[in-house]
Amino acid sequence: MIDLRSDTVTKPSDRMREAARDADVGDDVYRDDPTVNELERRAAELVGTEAALYVPSGTMGNQIAIRVHTDRGEELLLEQESHIHRWEVGGAAQLSAVQTRLVDAGDRCVPTPEQVWEAYVEESLHRPGTGLLCLENTHNYRGGIAVPKEFVDAAAETAGELGVPVHLDGARLFNAGVALDTPADELVENVDSVMFCLSKGLGAPVGSMLAGSREFIAEARRIRKLFGGGMRQAGVIAAPGLVALENVDRLADDHENARLLASELDDLEGLRSPEPETNVVVVDSSELGMTAEEFVAACENAGVGAGAFDEYTTRLCTHRDVSGADIEAAVERIESIVESFEA
Repeated sequence: MIDLRSDTVTKPSDRMREAARDADVGDDVYRDDPTVNELERRAAELVGTEAALYVPSGTMGNQIAIRVHTDRGEELLLEQESHIHRWEVGGAAQLSAVQTRLVDAGDRCVPTPEQVWEAYVEESLHRPGTGLLCLENTHNYRGGIAVPKEFVDAAAETAGELGVPVHLDGARLFNAGVALDTPADELVENVDSVMFCLSKGLGAPVGSMLAGSREFIAEARRIRKLFGGGMRQAGVIAAPGLVALENVDRLADDHENARLLASELDDLEGLRSPEPETNVVVVDSSELGMTAEEFVAACENAGVGAGAFDEYTTRLCTHRDVSGADIEAAVERIESIVESFEA
């Protein structure tokens, strides 16, 4: 199986397994785990914040941020195709009792200043007020687009003028940084908090980081406990995360493999795959007349893992465990699917 379902499917490297085995550990709820403490220090340093918190998943990190930044009943501004809106089981409503106001940012992926102003709601006797603006970089659903710093800054600065904090879902933040040749700390310097995943392109087996001010992280730690994310001897999973932080530069290899995959799939009759900016490849099979569910099932039977996005849209993700030779083999298998379907 050439597994392109997601960059979350990577297996820990030998070095990660060794780091887990040898990790110095303690009870993290008591702040006694030296490996977790070092991971949090290093993560904060990389994104230029005062502090960071190790959390089990990116979804938990995003939901903690929403809970810390907002009051019950407030409105949460979201891009309409954002991960928080689409793929987090309505967590904002269930866990923080906030309602969402959606903005269609299109290929820009983050709202314009004008859209932020238009969507903003001032608190009154009758209206709850806007409590938080959430942005996403890279933008998963729109094809792993790396959002330029100036777009993020423009939205964040406008929100700041309105007194609204900004959280960035940066699950693949370092993919954006590599694609834009911009350090991660510069990409996030104007947001109030940021989450990034260790368990996607960076290749760790588990975990994400939530970063922000010391005051924000102190409250986030309390909410992590509330959400069931307080961990004990977590150094055994944090140690591979420290190794993962050294994998940023190699993300360029994933991007190159994604471009190769998209280019060759786009040459197949009936498939359309635009050139990706990062490691997310989107395939449109509408011209072939094959639904995404049919395409994914056929890929699985042929030994290629993929994931359906919409009726005719499929996502394939390159990652550390997929080589250039694997990409070529995947294309050959998908080509046979297309030829058999046409026949």
